[in-house]
Amino acid sequence: MTRPRVFFYVQHLLGIGHLRRAAAITRALERHGLSVAFVAGGEPVRGLDLGGADLVQLPPARAGDSGFGSIVDDTGRPIDDAWRHRRRSALLAAFERWAPEVVLIELYPFGRRPFRFELRPLLEAAVARRPRPAIVCSVRDILVSRNDAQRTAEIVDIINHRFDLVLVHGDPRLIEFGATFAGANAIGRQLRYTGYVVGESPAPGESRIGAGEILVSAGGGAVGAPLLRAAIGARPLTRVADQPWRLIAGPNLPEQDFRDLAASVRPNVTLERFRADFQTLLRNCRLSVSQAGYNTIMELLAAGTRAVVVPFAEGGETEQPVRARLLAERGLLTVVDPLALTPESLAAGIDAADRGARPAVSLDMSGADGTARAIIAALARQDQDRATDLPIGGGHRS
Repeated sequence: MTRPRVFFYVQHLLGIGHLRRAAAITRALERHGLSVAFVAGGEPVRGLDLGGADLVQLPPARAGDSGFGSIVDDTGRPIDDAWRHRRRSALLAAFERWAPEVVLIELYPFGRRPFRFELRPLLEAAVARRPRPAIVCSVRDILVSRNDAQRTAEIVDIINHRFDLVLVHGDPRLIEFGATFAGANAIGRQLRYTGYVVGESPAPGESRIGAGEILVSAGGGAVGAPLLRAAIGARPLTRVADQPWRLIAGPNLPEQDFRDLAASVRPNVTLERFRADFQTLLRNCRLSVSQAGYNTIMELLAAGTRAVVVPFAEGGETEQPVRARLLAERGLLTVVDPLALTPESLAAGIDAADRGARPAVSLDMSGADGTARAIIAALARQDQDRATDLPIGGGHRS
């Protein structure tokens, strides 16, 4: 019997958080018996685990700066109409070749507006296809705040006329989707909460590597240099200065920044670019220091690790500060204000976190499997919905 096919579009621009969350979802989809084409629009990331999925790499694009003010290609040039045409053609050709039962799109229409040139045609192709595939949005729990009623109305219109499901990767006991998206009630029939997505955790006791360390990580590393520099300066000021410290800079930290950090490290401090066993290190460490991206936070909570986070807040980004504040209010981590980040402020945060207990988490952390179950349930209803000519989520077709 042929496995149902999922065409999963993912575009990461700056960090690799979107990509890692999508990869965890992809592995869950494969485990649940679905066949996935993972359609990647960002720069390739070495060692990305997609399980048994097929990787479809589009011509890569990334943010030109940390404020997302421009989109550039893999040579650093701003994208132009000729590049857009090539990308759109490659995406639509892959869609036709894959002939999926499910089109899963990460973030759009809540974000990725610069990629409307290819996503609108993809949606039109999906709606026109017979049999029509289920069209599903994959979105994190917290959006970047935008006070724009016209933009909200546009998103609601796209969801109601094109999408069957909106899978929110969160737990409403922490925050409801409507807290950062004003149009949530208008798409309530399509909304489903999956729980938080976290990669597969290592078995307790599987390895003791990194036991007792202070683990400092910068995610993808593109904007991680200030945190890493502050951590090096904070170390001698903390109560854990004598512990082994491990700094993981991330694959996208600029090479000159990495060299400068390497020149400043001291004995008992390890500096590395990347660790495939990061979750094992996280589970075994004494304390974690990091930014507050979705994936890092979920891995921290799943590991039950004492943590200090410095949320990324450049370019009007509000997602990380909001999530960090909510979790700090529950006593699950310690927050250091990124606008006041110094070695001294970070050292104070580290000492406060080190004195605290390991967090006990009661949130739903089964979001990868929850996503797979929601998609399988949608497929199970597909024949009935086609018979009544209604989309799976109960919205309207145009």
